[in-house]
This record gives sequence, structure tokens and C-alpha cells, in this order.
Amino acid sequence: MKKLWALALASRASSRAHTVGPASHPDHSRHTGRRIMLPDDANVAGNVHGGTILKMIEEAGAIISTRHCNSKHRESCVAALARVERTDFLSPMNIGEVAHVSAEITYTSKHSVEVQVTVTSENIITGVKKVTNKATLWYVPLSLSNVERVLEVPPLVYVRKDQEVEGRKRYEAQKLERMETTWKTSDTIQPVLNTDRQTKEPYTIGYSQSSLIHLLGPSDCSLQGFVHGGVTMKLMDEVAGIVAARHCKTNIVTASVDAINFHKKIKKGCVITISGRLTFTSNKSMEIEVLVDADPIVDHSAERFRAASAFFTYVSLSKDGKTLPVPPLLVETEEEKKRFEEGKARYLQMKAKRQAQLDAIPH
Repeated sequence: MKKLWALALASRASSRAHTVGPASHPDHSRHTGRRIMLPDDANVAGNVHGGTILKMIEEAGAIISTRHCNSKHRESCVAALARVERTDFLSPMNIGEVAHVSAEITYTSKHSVEVQVTVTSENIITGVKKVTNKATLWYVPLSLSNVERVLEVPPLVYVRKDQEVEGRKRYEAQKLERMETTWKTSDTIQPVLNTDRQTKEPYTIGYSQSSLIHLLGPSDCSLQGFVHGGVTMKLMDEVAGIVAARHCKTNIVTASVDAINFHKKIKKGCVITISGRLTFTSNKSMEIEVLVDADPIVDHSAERFRAASAFFTYVSLSKDGKTLPVPPLLVETEEEKKRFEEGKARYLQMKAKRQAQLDAIPH
């Protein structure tokens, strides 16, 4: 055990040395970092929280996006997270393993930066490495003198012309999808109190539905006073995990996160309410809708607003890490039935997409 923690401390020290100082990063389009996974990063079963990994992914993306946007010595700015594409959790990460995060800028438009991030877990005893996540994030540069103003992004130098062409296709696709999710800014989830839960039937949406209320302090925010995207995603994953655990009453882990859209910036001092509810269950997975609402309690002129929204997918695991069947969701109202059918359509669409990718692999 002493040897393990000695290696852990060495890894953490190495991570600090690796990520500090612009001189160690002559290429502003790439960034790597790593750190040991500690008990605070994981659930009681030792599996690292999906939110912990999402936070590390966002931190890496924010670093290289901000570096790139300030690389031409124009007006100083900070890169703010606007969207995270669907992210699959390919392999679980455990306490004591080292997370390696590698980020690269792959496309720039006039006002946005695309960052692709790969996360690898390393067992520092056996040396075995596994890819756990691949994610795509979009950032926009905000002026430090006026954070409401979006600046232009320095153009990226592409090695091949097709990289720019493919990047533009991804940019146009995510732009269209963002427009299609604007309806979520008006949807609501009413918080369920613990006393109310006692009147709900098990396996219903009301029984597992959960909310978390959090006051955003300085440690949650950037120097400009806006909450880090990674902080928001971590809290969203925590709420989704509570919903999944209440439904299954087993060990649960994040399997994937659908696109996370950040509709509006959240300022320091706001109280945020993160609410989650089950929308669909298959035999072995659960889809949970998570909405983030912000209340600017220190600004009497501002109103409560929708800040972010996403769908999280969880799976239930046995003590030896094998997938367990998920109890069927009991839907009671017409609105719940509608959301269930919409979730089922997303599930079948993603299932067909994965099968098409498998069929395209040469045998």
C-alpha cells in the first residue's frame, strides 16, 4: 500500500510539472495532463464518478482553447464551454488508477473552437492502459473586458485540407442540433421532497426523481466570475446518479452522456437547481434527463433561467462488475408516456448507429 501511494504522489507531482507554464507547450493546439484517482473521486464501490471524468475533460479543453484564442496577442479573452457532444464511457476507471487526458484542437470557426479529448486509465501496478472516454467539446472566446462579447478565433493551421472540410461538417451539424434543443429552455421539473417520495410507488418517475440545490462560490468559478462548465457537468452527473441508484438500488455507473448544451452563462453567487428524472429504461440501461436552472439571488433585476440540459445514460452493476437487468419504468401520465417514447426512439437510434459502425469494421 505504501508503494502504491508513493507512486500516486509521484504521478500527481509529475502531473503538476507537466501542465504548468506556457514554455512546456509550444503547440497551443495540444494539451496533456494526468492525475491519480482518489477515494473522493469515486463511489462506494470504487468506480470513478462520470462527473469527475467530465470535469477533467472540460478543464483540458478550456486550457487549450483559451491558449489558442490568446495566441495571436489580440484582445485578451477566456474560452467558455458552449456544448459537449455525446460522450460514451467505454471502460470504468477505479480508485488508484491514473487518468491520462489528451486534448487537441481539431477545428476553428470564426467564433468557436472544437476540441477533441481522449481519456486513458492506467493501472500503475500492472501498467495496463485502457481508453475510457473520447469527447468533443465546443468553446467560444469571451472578452475579458466585456464577457458578454464573443471575439473572433485565430484560424487553425490544418495539416490536410480534408481536416478543415470534415471539421466544418461537424460544426454545421452541432449548430443545427443546438437550434433543435432550444425547446428545453422552457421545460421544467418540479422538485420532489423526501416526504413526498414516501407517497410514490417504487419504479415510478416521481419515486426516483431528485434535485440538488447549490450556491456557486469562488471555488466553482473562473477569475471572471462565471461557473466552470466542468463543475456544472459534475453536479449534473451526481444528480443523474442519485436518480439511477434510487430506481435500481444497486451500484450504478455512467454509460454515456448525450449532448450537453449550455444555454446561458451562470455567474458567481447564483443558486442553481439541478433536477433529474427518468425518461426511459431498456432491459439494461436508464436514460435520465437533467436540467440546470440558475437563480441570480444577488441581482434582483434578473430572473431565473435555464442554464444547461442533457440526457445521461446509466447501467446497473453487480458486485463483481457485471451488468444487471434494470427494473422497468412505470409511466403514469400522458406526458410521461410521451417522454418515454421519445427516449425509446433515441435509444433505438443510437443502437442502430452502433451496429452500423460495427458492420463497417472489416472482418
